Amino acid sequence: MKAYIFPGQGAQFPGMGKDLYDNSPLAKELFEKANEILGFRITDIMFEGTAEELKETKVTQPAVFLHSVILAKTLEDFHPEMVAGHSLGEFSALVANGTLSFEDGLKLVSQRAIAMQKACEIKPSTMAAVLGLADEKVEEVCASIDGIVVAANYNCPGQLVISGEFKAVEEACVAMKEAGAKRALLLPVGGAFHSPMMEPAREELAAAIEATTFSTPICPVYQNVTASAVSDANEIKNNLIIQLTAPVKWTQSVQQMIKDGATLFTEVGPGKVLVGLVNKIDKEAATHSA
Repeated sequence: MKAYIFPGQGAQFPGMGKDLYDNSPLAKELFEKANEILGFRITDIMFEGTAEELKETKVTQPAVFLHSVILAKTLEDFHPEMVAGHSLGEFSALVANGTLSFEDGLKLVSQRAIAMQKACEIKPSTMAAVLGLADEKVEEVCASIDGIVVAANYNCPGQLVISGEFKAVEEACVAMKEAGAKRALLLPVGGAFHSPMMEPAREELAAAIEATTFSTPICPVYQNVTASAVSDANEIKNNLIIQLTAPVKWTQSVQQMIKDGATLFTEVGPGKVLVGLVNKIDKEAATHSA
């Protein structure tokens, strides 16, 4: 079975999407439509902006979403039998499987980015990558720290991202190394994504998601929150609302997709981060980047 996977924030790079724009009339039309919806020329930043300009959350999230979704729409043999996306990438996956329209997906991603940016400014918060420690040990260490710090991204065995209040994350990093982690390092991010610190953003985004039409998809999506196949539009909607404050169960999602018959994972969007993670989750998995 063909599984298509969509990357999240961090996959962006200067010049992303320019080839698509120049070589596909459909891509050009969709990029221009996106400029109208967003109210600024995001294509100028994507094609000619610096890495620093692309790093701004309100730019990054729509940019990665647009690159992924437009690339999917221009693929000749795009027939997904299952889809999944990492964090932000879940919105790309939901457009790819027909749950959300292109326009609604972009509007939600833009609102998500702005809501997250605001939440980041309320209190100093951050994320850190923990390498070489079992998931259960990471969870145990987080639970022992005063303040908010939680497991946020289960990326692959031995690679987990934690998220929370700045001081709590710093303390957790020290404790992780003492517990045997190979590395525990702060990430250059604007805030504590996929943690309780995102509650203000979740509330804001929930209202926008509730007001958006979700259709029955053409194939199941393996959602970050459940790591299982979901095809019911209302269930997809509810899981998407929870997503901002809940962990990304990427390892578990990929394992479940393989159990359910995934034979080829194709990453659609900028970079090859997810293909690398899939290969670490299952060395036998066949992977490809579009």
